[in-house]
Amino acid sequence: MNEIKKRIVIAGGSGFIGQALALDLAAKYDVVVLSRMPKARNDGVREVEWDGVHLGEWIALLNGAEAVVNLTGKNINCLHTPENIRELMASRIDSVSAIDAALEHIKEPPRVWVQASATGFYGNSGEVIRDEFSPGGDNILAEICKHWEKTFQEAKAEKTKKILLRVGFVLGRDGGALPVLEQFTRRYLGGRAGSGKQCISWIHMFDLVKMFRYAIEDEKLSGIYNAVGYEPVTNKDFMRELRHILRRPWSPPVPGFIIRLVARRMKSEPSLALEGCHAIPIRFLEAGFEFRFSTLKDALADLYKKP
Repeated sequence: MNEIKKRIVIAGGSGFIGQALALDLAAKYDVVVLSRMPKARNDGVREVEWDGVHLGEWIALLNGAEAVVNLTGKNINCLHTPENIRELMASRIDSVSAIDAALEHIKEPPRVWVQASATGFYGNSGEVIRDEFSPGGDNILAEICKHWEKTFQEAKAEKTKKILLRVGFVLGRDGGALPVLEQFTRRYLGGRAGSGKQCISWIHMFDLVKMFRYAIEDEKLSGIYNAVGYEPVTNKDFMRELRHILRRPWSPPVPGFIIRLVARRMKSEPSLALEGCHAIPIRFLEAGFEFRFSTLKDALADLYKKP
């Protein structure tokens, strides 16, 4: 007799992180992805429509679920115009509010709610180390994260444990910033950005997915965790390692004004390349989490290994 799998609902699960997480969890759980544009799949994952704002038939999927994971949010890699900032804020806050409201309409709420945030919470912190107990920053991304997290912390969810993961710079070949940096580097444009001193708190997608699974399954975990590796690097060192793995020679630095000009033409936000955060995962380490990729060299070697 087949055992009935526990259900995990992933809101915003059709994005870069969500796709990797859904496929990983599908081996053990009944995984349902909430998406604005659901599609039929043959990989064991179901997709159901939601708009990230209003209640709908999707709330029934939360009833009796083991966990709900919320990854919803407009991509920050856009020009931070007033309109885009409003959309960045709304897409995050509205989805949290929708899930919170949904939990009040079901009899058996999920055991745990894992909510994504970002290390952007700490702002442009320079070389100052930030752990989970550090204060928030003061730039626009920090303000968005503060409001995002405040909405989550104020969610009632009386019968559901809440865990928040501040996600850093995720390394993967299928999305995020790495493919963009790879493209520049392959074209011999892989020099440091600006001063190169800005810190990159990176994490391999494998370890990030493991962190989400850890948050779902380990009953001892609760509260806020930095979802990053424990050896952050500067932009200068990151680009050097990327050039090495892609077998490209030294490249000249790219001045800040050039990055600002190119980024705006690409409708991207230059501060994402010129600012950084030195975040470390103190609470995951204290919880006994074991990383598979502890150094950037090993992480990139895995991502660019030959099939």
